[in-house]
Amino acid sequence: MLLLAAPARADETPLTTTPGNPQNGRAIVADRTRGLCLLCHTGPIPEERFQGNLAPPLDGAGSRWSAAELRLRLVDGKRLNPDSIMPSYYRVEGLHRVSPAQRGRTILAAQEIEDVVAYLLTLREDPPR
Repeated sequence: MLLLAAPARADETPLTTTPGNPQNGRAIVADRTRGLCLLCHTGPIPEERFQGNLAPPLDGAGSRWSAAELRLRLVDGKRLNPDSIMPSYYRVEGLHRVSPAQRGRTILAAQEIEDVVAYLLTLREDPPR
């Protein structure tokens, strides 16, 4: 319950010294073999059909959350919600049911996380209703 009362401290420090590239981030979000974001989320990527509805829409993410908050959600969203089905894209410790080939490896590289954060920050408009 303490987790719900006080939000986890978001890390203000980017994972890389190279600023995120929004175009690369959009490509990762849209890619169904890398980020898999559209499996659960909808987003303003009209060329990708069959977007998910299990998680909040990505539209407006840049006006709802700061870069640090978005980074935290991507790196280890379980710190915000232990019951979340969203994968921890940049965590390797304390995971269960990880294939031997993936043990010790992150889902996304540090620069890819920064690219996705940069893209999500560009999404300022709320989803259409």
